[in-house]
Amino acid sequence: PEMEYIAIRENQRFDQLPATDPLRVQHRGHSFGANTPEGHITAEFVRQEVAAGRAVIPSNINHPESEPMIIGRNFLVKINTNIGNSAVTSSIEEEVDKAVWSCRWGGDTLMDLSTGKNIHETREWIIRNCPVPVGTVPIYQALEKDNGKAEDLTWELFRDTLIEQAEQGVDYFTIHAGVLLRYVPLTAKRVTGIVSRGGSIMAKWCLAHHRESFLYTHFEEICQIMKAYDVAFSLGDGLRPGSIADANDEAQFAELETLGELTKIAWAHDVQVMIEGPGHVPMHLIKENMDKQLKECHEAPFYTLGPLTTDIAPGYDHITSAIGAAMIGWFGTAMLCYVTPKEHL
Repeated sequence: PEMEYIAIRENQRFDQLPATDPLRVQHRGHSFGANTPEGHITAEFVRQEVAAGRAVIPSNINHPESEPMIIGRNFLVKINTNIGNSAVTSSIEEEVDKAVWSCRWGGDTLMDLSTGKNIHETREWIIRNCPVPVGTVPIYQALEKDNGKAEDLTWELFRDTLIEQAEQGVDYFTIHAGVLLRYVPLTAKRVTGIVSRGGSIMAKWCLAHHRESFLYTHFEEICQIMKAYDVAFSLGDGLRPGSIADANDEAQFAELETLGELTKIAWAHDVQVMIEGPGHVPMHLIKENMDKQLKECHEAPFYTLGPLTTDIAPGYDHITSAIGAAMIGWFGTAMLCYVTPKEHL
């Protein structure tokens, strides 16, 4: 029934268009390999795409409030919204209000990136009031428990945080397991270095201990926890470019190859996977990102943060990201993360 529901949602209003409608017949465009069936998406097509790893249905067994939805390049492009409190702003009421407005305005998924006080309670209220899948970055809460010291993080602390969030009903986790010790020096000559918060936390841990991160060495155990709760992976791009000068560099693509290897491991454990993408990418390099992700990550869904096509428009990042988002959505990304005008202010 979940897959039938998803198929109905994907087909909404399409069958109201007559066969001769200009929207159906003119400007067929270029699909770039997308394989959306003519006519109607069926429950069987949904099943095939999920089974092939080309789509994910994030749905924790402990989140009954969530309505089934699918993320994949052969379906409608989905939009994620980010909310969350910080040490200095926002209350639980405000965060729930943001979640409600996100759903009203058409957000397909929601991420709670809270880093302030009452993270657990805030997330509980959001999940219980949220009809769309909810994602988190568990390393943020683990770091708060550890008083903000990245080098003191342990696998045991992270594992307990992972289970705590899975028990609450989080539908997908961003895990920065692709940040390897040997990749960190590749960022030394970058203009903007490592801009991902999760990526910088794991890079600092790797350098402090001079060994691979516990996210990488304990990846199979993470898979087992996520399988138990039917939580999906959003494999984080901790080495994404923070400026167009760093786009498509050695560090970014080295991590992408590792994410492809981790995808295979997660699939072997029957865990769904999507891959996070950049970032800041000039227009002429966007397609290379999409093509390389499909090749290296075995067609797992791509979830991109824009990309922003220029760095010189702070205050107008919703426009620069919309340009990149329209292009990479055309080229085959499965989900886009919204970017607000205040992204870099």
